[in-house]
Amino acid sequence: MVRKEDKQKQLDQIAAEIIKNNVCPDLAKTAKHLVFGEGNPNAKIIFIGEAPGRHEDETGRPFVGVSGKFLDELLTGIGLDRRDVYITSILKYRPPNNRDPKLEEKIEFWPYLQAQLEVLRPHLIVTLGRHSLNCFLPKATIGTMHGQPQQWQSYALLPLYHPAAALYTRAVRQTIIDDFALIKTFK
Repeated sequence: MVRKEDKQKQLDQIAAEIIKNNVCPDLAKTAKHLVFGEGNPNAKIIFIGEAPGRHEDETGRPFVGVSGKFLDELLTGIGLDRRDVYITSILKYRPPNNRDPKLEEKIEFWPYLQAQLEVLRPHLIVTLGRHSLNCFLPKATIGTMHGQPQQWQSYALLPLYHPAAALYTRAVRQTIIDDFALIKTFK
């Protein structure tokens, strides 16, 4: 098994490559921080959102705003916390005004996310929301795929609604909680 410190060095190198290669320069210009990801490099579970929001951009940490607090509650509900998992997103810079990620931005960041996955080698990829899901399964819709484990390459993949969906649509909250419970079967 690769040591945690060695994996972290590899992850830090990927983050440095994003900056060196000037990935999505228009996003980088308007962002305060690169929000690469955080958590346990030896985690069996990786959560992948769509892009950093305002709070994430201010801190350089993923999922620290209101939806991040809900994600923390969801993790606690299944006996985990942030130290047990790895959390990242497709885009590593905040899109202006929290707009949806553009296809070309997702394409430009995709090789770096794949490099993260090669270092992390999780047992389970949990996609949070449609943008993350569509990077792995382009024709899938979150409304029909949520909570249904899939296979992607050599990984188990579990599509879930983005935690922010519970903030906008209260009826989705229980669905997210129920779907999140499926993660326990992969621990």
